[in-house]
Amino acid sequence: MKLLILDRDGVINQDSDDFIKSPDEWVPIPGSLEAIARLNHEGWHVVVASNQSGIGRGLFDMTTLNAIHRKMHKELAAVGGRIDAVFFCPHAPEDHCTCRKPKPGLFQDIARRYELETLAGVPSVGDSVRDLQAAQPLGCSLHLVRTGKGERIADLGNLPAGTRVHDDLAAFASWLLAQPKTAADKA
Repeated sequence: MKLLILDRDGVINQDSDDFIKSPDEWVPIPGSLEAIARLNHEGWHVVVASNQSGIGRGLFDMTTLNAIHRKMHKELAAVGGRIDAVFFCPHAPEDHCTCRKPKPGLFQDIARRYELETLAGVPSVGDSVRDLQAAQPLGCSLHLVRTGKGERIADLGNLPAGTRVHDDLAAFASWLLAQPKTAADKA
């Protein structure tokens, strides 16, 4: 299975230091939805791994988060794309859970859901160091986009070894689709 893991805020949609608290605040980054659709059409299964501490902080509830995700799914469907699953951490930082990135809990959940022993080589795209740190222990291929928080950190030199930097999700998709096909991809 060709599996791909994306952060949500700052990768798929515009980010906000005040959190995305309603469907109206969820605005896709230009080209991101089309990039996901292109990847889907090439056989990629796309899942989201996202910290959503606004729930734990009392800024919005599950009904609102579900409405935000319905909007995301609807807008993706309109361009021929889909996200197979959304994994999220609802906890506030002071909860000290194991699922809040930079801890790897969400990625461990993804591996279990897809019955994978490891996520070695699975591309993971984020806009922050904590996104990369959460994916790294499971062997993901690390990718940072310069959208969202990514522009502030891309040139600081404190990225995990092997991290590739892309201008945005569309540029990442173009890079990924240009990679040589493996024997498994051709079968």
